[in-house]
Amino acid sequence: MTAETRYLTSSQQYALTFVAAVVTANAYYIHPIIGEVAADFGVSNARIGLVPALNQIALAIGILLLLPLGDWFSNRQLMILFVSGQTGSLMLMTFGTSFTLFVAGSTLLGFFTIAPYLLPAYASKRVPPEKLGQVTALLTAGVIFGILLARVGAGIITELYGWRTVYWIATSFMVIVTALLPFLLEKRSDAARPSSTYVQLLSSLGSLAKSHREVILSGAIQGLNFGAFIALWLGLALHLTSPEMGYGVDTVGYLAGIAAVSILSTPRLGRWADMVGPRKARLTFGLIQVAGLALLYPLGFSLIGICIPLVIGNLVGPGVDVTGRMTFLSLAPELRTRLTTIYVVMMFIGGGVGSFLGTAVYDRFDWAGTTALLVLMSGAGAALSYVGWKKFGD
Repeated sequence: MTAETRYLTSSQQYALTFVAAVVTANAYYIHPIIGEVAADFGVSNARIGLVPALNQIALAIGILLLLPLGDWFSNRQLMILFVSGQTGSLMLMTFGTSFTLFVAGSTLLGFFTIAPYLLPAYASKRVPPEKLGQVTALLTAGVIFGILLARVGAGIITELYGWRTVYWIATSFMVIVTALLPFLLEKRSDAARPSSTYVQLLSSLGSLAKSHREVILSGAIQGLNFGAFIALWLGLALHLTSPEMGYGVDTVGYLAGIAAVSILSTPRLGRWADMVGPRKARLTFGLIQVAGLALLYPLGFSLIGICIPLVIGNLVGPGVDVTGRMTFLSLAPELRTRLTTIYVVMMFIGGGVGSFLGTAVYDRFDWAGTTALLVLMSGAGAALSYVGWKKFGD
């Protein structure tokens, strides 16, 4: 922290949390309305899975190619550029009249969705070390709120006005954020300006991964965690709107409101992780998550019953992400953006796999197959969390 750098005020932290919410929400509007979009375009449940899957894979590619620039250029410049790209891509989804254009817009949207993952690195350079977990958790809560807003709002709005209206509203939000962002971020350059070329900068990711092996482990754990999260909500949307269950997309949206518990719990879990250590906390969260997801099948045919595992998952799932980031965001500032790149690329590869499996497994094996997939993915994440706790300690 240099002499001229000012710590973020509380109002600045909350403003950045709002930005994180809006720019994150775009990828999640599709979750509760995926069946409606598939019916409107005349495609199968398995094929509509290409929309979230390609979005997540493109996000991983975008992060790999673009996020390392945060150690080279100002985070402010990059966030303004990438948010503008998101806005343009969302307009393509909004105005596109064919499934091909909709998929293309969603894929480009994923490629430019970099700002939520630059924000923690940006904020980590502007907060006292003892508040790193708290502020990281606050930004994570913003991401959760964006996902909550997207999934709850999309289901209700689609039921009332059709799914196209969802994307009109989303585009309007993005235009506002794009206009306001230059006024929210410091103009001071926070990049180290390495003398290396872009190719050397990308190549440095490999050497960083070798010298910081724990980031690979943390990325794998979060990839499984995030993949299970995506598969859960895509499978749940198809399950609840199936002839067997017979609910509308608004019901999926209402259930998504359960994620509100994460907004309150995640900052508190971040503070607890500051006290006990991120690795021990992550293992605890992982084990609780496995137990919660195991309840999805026996309780999954009742709206009241299914709320129990959903509450458990929304309480501890974000904590896995917060504690994973804490294992490397306390390292040297000039490394954090590139280490975040490695972590988040692995996270969204997991999200892409979960997006494809979430619809494909349900299409073939129904709700029983979806719940088995979720237990398998979360169990693997908990096992790796145990390995991380034993190997790296706290």
